[in-house]
Amino acid sequence: MSRKSALVIAPGRGTYNKEELGYLHRFHSDKQALWDRFDQQRQQQGQDSILALDGSERFSLSKFTRGDNASALIHSCAYGDFLSIDQSRYDIVAVIGNSMGWYTALACSGAVNADDGFTIVNTMGRLMQEALIGGQLIYPFVDENWQAIEGKKQEILALIEAIDDLYLSIDLGGMLVLAGSKQALAEAEAKLPVVQERFPMRLQNHAAFHSPLQNPVAELGRNLLGTNLFHSPSLPMVDGRGHSWLAYGSEPTALHDYTLDHQVVEPYLFTRAIQNALREFCPDVLIILGPGKTLGGAVAQCLIECNWQGLASKQDFLDRQSKDPILLSMGMEGQRAMVTGP
Repeated sequence: MSRKSALVIAPGRGTYNKEELGYLHRFHSDKQALWDRFDQQRQQQGQDSILALDGSERFSLSKFTRGDNASALIHSCAYGDFLSIDQSRYDIVAVIGNSMGWYTALACSGAVNADDGFTIVNTMGRLMQEALIGGQLIYPFVDENWQAIEGKKQEILALIEAIDDLYLSIDLGGMLVLAGSKQALAEAEAKLPVVQERFPMRLQNHAAFHSPLQNPVAELGRNLLGTNLFHSPSLPMVDGRGHSWLAYGSEPTALHDYTLDHQVVEPYLFTRAIQNALREFCPDVLIILGPGKTLGGAVAQCLIECNWQGLASKQDFLDRQSKDPILLSMGMEGQRAMVTGP
């Protein structure tokens, strides 16, 4: 059987929830030595062990959504999943991440080693939590069939321009994530009509990621995380601008500077990144690392927006998935088996 080419996508915050409790123990008990090394770093910082958190009897929203816990847990689950991909069946042609998932993409691509990748994500998660500057909310500009509502995206962008301390944080498929001060978010919520009975949705324990409000956090990160952690990757990566970093041909200093400056304080254009990766690497399938399964909709919306392989609606996507899946989410056990093998 010939190998399929695969674009690998690492998830960001908000993907480890009640259903994901125990993910490391269920799927990655064979990687105990790796988790022990990660937990040694956590212990030195006086933080809870990732294995202890994952092994908790119950899920606590206030505890598990904290940046210093969520980042480490999500990264560990995603990196463990990456190591579990059956590379006799899939040829990984590039790696991409959503928001915090960029740090995981660095580790998956070899731009940083496993331990330094955990240092980066754990440090940035801790700094974000300690500062907890501003917040985020999410709002769609597509209808329930994942087709763009004419003029809606421009309306939301105009609202961002009109409100002080409100910024575009992530362009995420058929949704926009807005970042801002508490006052700015409250003003936006008052002006955005309620749609689909749940939007605008405020994201709990999220700071104003990917906005100028994070400049103090970015500066602290640059002071703590040196260029010596970074290397030229062994797999291509596509960042939050849609820019490709070539395997064995990317400058480590430039990677460090992007990761701890632009990536923290400027919008993360996930849709552009996905679409540029599709056009440049033409993968047969897209593999979304776990935990969680919420990123699948956003990725599918990216495909629909550019009419990838004729996909024009949610129904088109579902029909394709039922016959010849283009999107494989490792957070869904049926699809996971297609990626990891028996």
